[in-house]
Amino acid sequence: MKKTLLIAAAAALFSVAATAQTKFAHVNFGELVQLMPEADSAMVQLEAANKEAQETYASMVTEFQSKYDQFEEKQATWTPAVRESKQRELMDIQTRVQEFQQAIQQDMNQLQNTLMAPIYQKAQDTVRTLAEAKGVIYVFDSSTLLYVDSAQSIDITSEARTALGIPADKTLESVMAARQAASQQNQ
Repeated sequence: MKKTLLIAAAAALFSVAATAQTKFAHVNFGELVQLMPEADSAMVQLEAANKEAQETYASMVTEFQSKYDQFEEKQATWTPAVRESKQRELMDIQTRVQEFQQAIQQDMNQLQNTLMAPIYQKAQDTVRTLAEAKGVIYVFDSSTLLYVDSAQSIDITSEARTALGIPADKTLESVMAARQAASQQNQ
């Protein structure tokens, strides 16, 4: 009986000691990813691809509008067979425009995933390396937490920023302002 009680007490003591040494950390993962220099390069590539797609889409819409205007203007003078042929042509163009719009949306999503995957991986690897170096067993994304007790959780965001080569003065606000200015300039 004494032996069982002694084992239970030792187990409880070990459990308390292990809990006391448990370390938690948090990082603003979304901020890291958006501020990484590689993310800037990915955004430039995405914007270039999007601009090219929008130009193609605009030319397709212009073609449709031109043929539609011609149809409206001349349909009264055409024979029924010509009018029907032109209607089919308009419907075909409209279908191509809609299919292109859907395809380009899928392509843009795929391109974004392809470009961002190595960026996410690099950020995850950096956070993992920092956590292992600090003996942390859990790292939480602070952007999704409702509450963080900073006395019991280590914020490794600034160390991760440094490890990822993010300048200290680079903020989400400055990145968003720069992107917005670039977008307005391209219009």
